[in-house]
Amino acid sequence: MQKLLVIDDEEAMRRLLRINLSDLYEVIETGDPEQGLALAMQNKPSAILLDLRMPRFSGFELCRTFSALTSTQLTPVFIVSGEAGSTTKSLCKELGATAYFEKPIDFDALRTRLAEVLIAKRPERRSDVRVRLRAPLKLSGTDSNGKPFEERTHTDNVSLNAFFCGCSAAMKPASLVNVFLLSGGEQFVGRARLIRSEVTDTPYPRHAFRFEDKSGQWVLQ
Repeated sequence: MQKLLVIDDEEAMRRLLRINLSDLYEVIETGDPEQGLALAMQNKPSAILLDLRMPRFSGFELCRTFSALTSTQLTPVFIVSGEAGSTTKSLCKELGATAYFEKPIDFDALRTRLAEVLIAKRPERRSDVRVRLRAPLKLSGTDSNGKPFEERTHTDNVSLNAFFCGCSAAMKPASLVNVFLLSGGEQFVGRARLIRSEVTDTPYPRHAFRFEDKSGQWVLQ
């Protein structure tokens, strides 16, 4: 499971971020900016969620430091702040921030952006070759209303670690599904995360998934 480091001096905000993200990520948190710097170097998180206004060491300074240090300069920094305004956002971008989210947080948008950035950041993505292949699948998981679903479908294209297919179930961004390959029986392949949806006027939207873990044989090995 990928790690997120949350640095915010408001305990209530840290708790809210943990509640909304801990199903997808291992959340490490602190209200002390100096400790946040140490935790970033020790734990090597996949991304950092950073408040701007904190005592002793502001988020602006910390963002600049993360961008300058060799051990953290490639780690995406997401600003999570109550401050609005284009000037503040532009400054954060100049300091190296990947994204800016105002409080109160749109958690669906945050989860989507985190998934997009962290998946694009994975080096193995560059070596994935897509193949147009129709492979029968069964997907199961939980829809956006919290109800379990199970649906048979087929891939439009596949790669070593991902696939594109249709699925009528409405899912939240970055949802996890169980994947079963139906060729020659039913075989559990692993768990995959929703990384992109192409919503159209048809009742059968298309979705891109990337495997989080594989425990069975996939169509490409």
